[in-house]
This record gives sequence, structure tokens and C-alpha cells, in this order.
Amino acid sequence: MKEFYHYSKHYCLILIIILSASCSAVVEREKNNKVENSLNDFLEFYDSELFKAVQLKGVFKDSKTFVDCIPKSSLKKIQISYLAEKDRKNFDLKEFLNNNFELPEDPKTEFETDQLMDMYDHIESLWPVLTRTEDTIQNSSLIPLPNPYVVPGGRFREIYYWDSYFTMLGLKASGKEDLAISMLDNFAFLIDSLGFIPNGNRAYYTGRSQPPFFSLMVDELTANNRSKFISYQPQLLKEYEFWMKGSEKLSEVNPAINRVVLLEGDIVLNRYFDEYAKARPESFKEDYELVHENDLDEDKTFRDLRAGAESGWDYSSRWFADPQEMKTIQTTDIIPIDLNVLLYFLEVKIAQAYNWNEQLDSADIYLEKANNRKNAINSLLWNEKDQRYADYNFRKSEHTKILSMASAYPLFAKIAPKDKARMVMKQMKNRLLLDGGFVSTTVESGQQWDYPNAWAPLQWIGIQALFNYGEHEAGLDVMNRWLSLNEKVYQQTGKMMEKYNVADTSLQAGGGEYPLQDGFGWTNGVAVAMKKILQEKEELALK
Repeated sequence: MKEFYHYSKHYCLILIIILSASCSAVVEREKNNKVENSLNDFLEFYDSELFKAVQLKGVFKDSKTFVDCIPKSSLKKIQISYLAEKDRKNFDLKEFLNNNFELPEDPKTEFETDQLMDMYDHIESLWPVLTRTEDTIQNSSLIPLPNPYVVPGGRFREIYYWDSYFTMLGLKASGKEDLAISMLDNFAFLIDSLGFIPNGNRAYYTGRSQPPFFSLMVDELTANNRSKFISYQPQLLKEYEFWMKGSEKLSEVNPAINRVVLLEGDIVLNRYFDEYAKARPESFKEDYELVHENDLDEDKTFRDLRAGAESGWDYSSRWFADPQEMKTIQTTDIIPIDLNVLLYFLEVKIAQAYNWNEQLDSADIYLEKANNRKNAINSLLWNEKDQRYADYNFRKSEHTKILSMASAYPLFAKIAPKDKARMVMKQMKNRLLLDGGFVSTTVESGQQWDYPNAWAPLQWIGIQALFNYGEHEAGLDVMNRWLSLNEKVYQQTGKMMEKYNVADTSLQAGGGEYPLQDGFGWTNGVAVAMKKILQEKEELALK
């Protein structure tokens, strides 16, 4: 009887666990359905007459303001009201919007810099200001995330994919590794929920991703913890599937599908892309006017603009047929150096996870993929004439002519042979290194990812590239130039900026679709991570 009671109790416990898990699954499914329905509502809204009227009339100075507004009732109800009222004699569009939407928070926060603080103390005081601890689904274009995260700042009120890697470097150096892990878990959640990491956690970003730094995040934060590293293997694989989607259907007749491109010798490399061939909702007026004022092909140009946004370099002469003309944008025709290096790293890390899980056959498959990609980068993306890595236009079967900091990526990943690395470093030091650090490109086009602008992530990539090939003093020199510029601008403005002018360090950076932003997530992260390297060097010198 006791034995029967023991087993009955055991089975009851199992039943409770199963029912509990089943209820949790139902709740989770309902939650995901709500999010999916909310996303679909917003995506439909971006095609509406009301949305187009607001954006094209420039009701808000910044096109991103409207997409971040929170509707006070259902979007469908608001659209019906608009159609019923818009032709009335005294209809006021701005008043209608005020009655039906809540404006997003002003990017100029109430945070005031304490001028007595040094730059690094200022950054430490900014982490809480830039941290978001709770998301809400209620009538918002925001995709809710389960854990706290850091936003860049300014108009960028949500998490951004590749920004976050560089922010995490600073969080780790600041002793805030738990927050960095929370952000990593948010990205794992997005991969599980959407099948990929979107540009940012907003409905209007769900057609595209950004440079795939997830594997580098996993490596940075879990490299010394095998079980933790392996726990992200499912997401590493899902992200890889996203970037390689359609590769099995490639042929000579159809050599480019989604983000994959078939090249000579059965080489498959990747490009930037977007699921939609429409104007970006957050830059609707800018995209619409570019296409219609220049009589461009809508589908091709919108897709190229969106792909340029996926690249993170939005925008740069890297993506233009004529470096001075945005109307010649051709992003989807280009095989970028940086994207393929990052996917090489992803392949290696998937192999590492399989290896640590003792699945050696699977590990070998991904090592072979990584080796094939490395060989392709060192052959197809190497321009022997210009002695550097170069983006490749697969439609024209030729390298682009833009020298950019993307050429440092193969050195960053340690896949450049020493002779090639020497040639690249020579050009980095002679042509891309200016007073304040590495400039993005040598082309002055008016675009924000071109001369004279420089960005924190590219300083980190370039400095690590130099370190990896023995140029330690050169790397430290760049670090000091960059931090000196950060300090100088901080002393003048009390702010950390999104980007900097490295050609004339007395001037602020410019260009792009919006005013210079401050905050700023990845600038803060890179500065703190660099400071730690310099401190460790000093400590070693004293021993």
C-alpha cells in the first residue's frame, strides 16, 4: 500500500509539472500571439493613407518621431476616424495626431552633466540613464524584451543589434557583466521569437537585421564557461540559418536569393538585404523623395536603402555606384568584407559549440564552411592591384573602388595572411589614420559613414586588427588619439557623441539623415574598454 502511495504521489507530481508546463506554454503562446498581432497591426499601418500623409507632409521634423508615437486606441480605429474626418473643412492633421497619439519621450533627457566629473565618471553615471528595465506591449511599436538593456541614446530609444556588442565591452570593463548577459539573453530571445535579431526591437525594423555580432557577444561573455557557451548553440544555429536562407536554391539562373549569392567556383558568400521593397517607415519621406525625385526603380532602390541600413553603415559611398550620389545606391549588388568576416566567425563559433558538446562530425562540417569562406575572403575579396581587401560588386564582377575601415575586418578576425595584413596595415596608417583616429572612408560625400567622420566601433576593430598582427604601439597610438578626441569634445560639450570628426578635431561630425546624437552607447562602451587596456598596460609597466 505504501508503495502504491509512493508511486501515486510520484505520478501526481509529474502530472502537476506537465500541466504547469502546458499552462506556461499556453501563456507564452498567447503572449507571442499578442506581440505578433501587434507587429502585424503596425506593419499594416505603415502602408496606410494616414501614415503616408503624416510622413510626406513632414509634420514632425524627424521621420522617426511618428513611428515611435504610441496610439491611444487601436490603429484600425484611428485610421477609420482619419478617413472620416480628413476632408472636413477645418480638419487639422496635427491636432488629429495630438488627439490620437502620445509623442515619444524627448531625446533631450533631463540628465545634466556634472562638469566637475571626468569623462569616465560621466560615462559611469550615464549607464543607468541609458538602461531600460521594463518594456510594455500596450499599443507600442516596441518589441518587448524580457531583460534590462542599454539603448544608444538620443533618438535611439530602443536596443540596437551591432551597437550592443561595443556597449557590452564597456559594461564588462565597468564590472556590469550581469547587464551585458541580460542583453545577450534578450538577443537570444529575439532569435527564438523572430528567427533572427532585427536592426532594433521595433516593428518597423523587422524586415532586416544588422552586422551579425551575436557570436562575438557569446564569445566575449561566455568563453571561459563551456556550459554557458554551449547553451547559446541553438541561437547561433538559428542566426546562421537566417543569413544562409535560400542557399540551397541558388543556381546560375538565380545566383542571388535573400542574403546569399552564388559566385564562380560554387563559392557562396553573403550580402545585406531586407524582406521588404518599400520605403523605410522611420525614414519614409527621405526614401520616398529620393526615389520619386530621381525617377528611380522603386523596388530596387527601396531594397538597396534598406540593405544599406542593415549594414549599419547608413549611409556610405561604399554602397554607391557614384561615390557622390546617393541615388546610385546599389547595396544589394555588393558582397561586403565585414559581413562575410562576421559570418566566418559565426561558423567557427558554431563549430566550437559542437566540439565542446563532443559532436565532432558536426564541428568538422562548420569548420569546413568557415575555411571555405576564409579562402574566398582572401581570394575574391582581395584586390591585388590596390593591395587591400575590397567589397565586391557581383553584378559587375569587379571590386568597388572605396577604401574603408571594413578592410580591417579580416585582420580583426585573424584570417589575413601576414603579407596581406602588412599591406592593409600600411594603408590603414597612411590613408585612414587622421588626427583623431581612423576615418570611415577616404571619400567626402556628405554621408555620415564617410570622411571626415569616425565611429567608435571602427576604432575598436582597427586597433584590434593592429594588435593581432604585432603593431601594438600603433594600436595604442590610435587609442590615445581617439580618447583624446572624446575628452576634448566632452570638455567642450559635456557629452559623448555618436560620431566624431577626426580630420579637423575642432569641428563636430555631421552628415546623415538626422542631427548629431549624444548619449552614446557604443562610444561609452569603447572608451571604457580602451581605458581598461591602457590601465592594464600601465600596471604591467610598473611591475
